[in-house]
Amino acid sequence: MSEEVNHHRRRFFGLAAAAVAAAQLGLPSSVMAQSSAGASVGQPAGGPKADASFAALKQIDAGLLNVGYAEAGPADGAPVILLHGWPYDIHSFVDVAPLLASQGYRVIVPYLRGYGTTRFLSQETVRNGQQAVVAVDILALMDALKIEKAIIGGFDWGARTANILAALWPARCKALVSVSGYLIGSQEGNRMLLPPKAELQWWYQYYFATERGQAGYDKYRRDFARLIWQLASPKWNFDDAVFDRSAASFDNPDHVGIVIDNYRWRLGLSKGERQYDELEARLAKAPVIAVPTITLEGDANGAPHLDPAAYRNKFSGKYAHRTVDGGIGHNLPQEAPEAFAQAIVDADRL
Repeated sequence: MSEEVNHHRRRFFGLAAAAVAAAQLGLPSSVMAQSSAGASVGQPAGGPKADASFAALKQIDAGLLNVGYAEAGPADGAPVILLHGWPYDIHSFVDVAPLLASQGYRVIVPYLRGYGTTRFLSQETVRNGQQAVVAVDILALMDALKIEKAIIGGFDWGARTANILAALWPARCKALVSVSGYLIGSQEGNRMLLPPKAELQWWYQYYFATERGQAGYDKYRRDFARLIWQLASPKWNFDDAVFDRSAASFDNPDHVGIVIDNYRWRLGLSKGERQYDELEARLAKAPVIAVPTITLEGDANGAPHLDPAAYRNKFSGKYAHRTVDGGIGHNLPQEAPEAFAQAIVDADRL
């Protein structure tokens, strides 16, 4: 399979499918504009629009959480779970979901712990952000929704979580779509010293390691998120309304605690919880992923990321990599929803 998304060969489902999707969920013409002959892959004419929305959100008790999630498509469709990253939210998939729903998929898009309407069931629960616990959250959500097996896709924290699910619980993952490839890490691995230029890219991780960083993120969380959006996607022309729609999810009372703990855990400054030690020990061995996988990368990703060749051997099953061009940055599902949705469909068919 070609590594480049060919604009002319990969016109995702065509205008008809996009029209059906837009009509079903009340989405704007921006979804359809992506399939027009003159538009670049995943870049709606005029930039992203804020008037796209999900239907009313749902809530369900799952594990330690009451999870808020969006759902689209038929209840008996093949399940697809889409996972967002930081500092983003479920609206990264607001244009992906109707495209997949129009093809008969049941699409579930949950707020991760610390985002949106997702809440802890108990005030006593540790606000833990280590990598394993986020994956355990999604397993609990699948159990609560009675989903035995799903296609799982994501970016940033969501891609890491999807990687973990595919690696440790392959029976629950039919196929994987992962932006920026293999993202499973470990505290030991994160101790590796990097050249100064590479360390500079992780400036916020070191900021969050300080009390000043925690207080600063709490006070300026929206300004901080906007800066990350701009740095990670330097060619993405989002407007205030698009940003504000997602930024509302950062008002979650646990958001700052989860974000800070996530990055402190990576540096070994937060120990995590002992009940997840066995999972982290398995993840520290960088397990190979055997489920069918498509990895994606935007051609203008400003966030730290590896060259695809560096992680190719971490996928032992059917596999393809695609670079999505057109100035696509870190938030690939929102910047190039057509390409991301096509990858979900194609991974399902590998």
